[in-house]
Amino acid sequence: MVIGIPREILEEERRVAALPETVARYVQMGFAVLVERGAGAGVFRSDAEYREAGAEIVPDARSLYDRAEVVLKVKQPYFNRELGLHEAEMLRREAVLITFLHPAAPTNHGMVRTLRDRGVTSLTMDGVPRISRAQTMDALTSMSTITGYRSILIAANHFPRFMPMIGTAIGTIQPAQVLVVGAGVVGLQAIATARRLGAVVKVVDIRGEARGEAGSLKGVQVVGFEVPEELAHGEGGYARALPPEWLEKERELLRSLVPQSDIVILSALVPGELAPVLITREMVMSMRAGSVVVDVSIDQGGNCELTVSGRETMVHDVYLCGTANIPGSMAVDATWLYAHNMLHFVENLFPNGPGRMNLEDEIVRHTLVTIGGRIVHPGALKAMGPAA
Repeated sequence: MVIGIPREILEEERRVAALPETVARYVQMGFAVLVERGAGAGVFRSDAEYREAGAEIVPDARSLYDRAEVVLKVKQPYFNRELGLHEAEMLRREAVLITFLHPAAPTNHGMVRTLRDRGVTSLTMDGVPRISRAQTMDALTSMSTITGYRSILIAANHFPRFMPMIGTAIGTIQPAQVLVVGAGVVGLQAIATARRLGAVVKVVDIRGEARGEAGSLKGVQVVGFEVPEELAHGEGGYARALPPEWLEKERELLRSLVPQSDIVILSALVPGELAPVLITREMVMSMRAGSVVVDVSIDQGGNCELTVSGRETMVHDVYLCGTANIPGSMAVDATWLYAHNMLHFVENLFPNGPGRMNLEDEIVRHTLVTIGGRIVHPGALKAMGPAA
């Protein structure tokens, strides 16, 4: 059975799905491994290292996709301009694809249908459930740690003022006001990083437990928004999609907070579903000139209705960041984490080595998107409706 590791083609994406040390493990398991030439260059790992680990280096993506039965990627398939083909169309029929698919996001629906029509068994790494047995496979948490830290650095880089309070001979410059929406792994890292930079931080979350964690961080103000636990908490401690009337109550709270904020970090996600739209055009227009919004939920549609996926835009003198691969900007650490998450996932998927997949496993079932010519992912089915 042949595993393929392609070079990622998303702009500015430097990560790779496997390192030489994890390739060596796949070979020990009995897989043949193909690595596209230059796939590890973004994390400073040479083709020679992969070859020494037991991989065969192939010259281009077409050669890899023609032969690979199991493809391991970082990001969802994209259109390959160089070859004039979409990566989803390049996969072998009935191949296996493991990557971050974000299947509920509208921009990915066409790609998901292509995977379905080609009989591809696709599994999404953002579907790994939050259970103790899956911790070593939890790539979403690994990447969220990086995203939260990096989101504040992006914001600080574009914010035209100091983050901390600065005393000068002619007066004191006041600290930046940071609002973090969503106190999961991303939000907590963003909060901690913003505090280290000296900003004043407020946080909003619908989950009582998450508010408690955020409130335990020194100097953080948790802004009250209490939702009945049965509405706020989903499986594994993640947030649940709020009913429309409660979603509007959350927006009402944010209407009073956003105009006071210099920097807004948006990380409110419901696993496997579209991100709720929390920040409206009206709210963005109410922000001070020079303010910054970093919408890290953009892979699942975004929390701000004006964010453009994969782009940085200016609206009413407010900078909106829709960068879709923030962890890719810290590619070395991100790849080390992701490659080992992937290794543990593959070991669980193929417990007896190459051959039959363990499709009855709880973790595998949570990550399945397409199989046997069908779309089976609940979030994608909900978002796509009859088109699925």
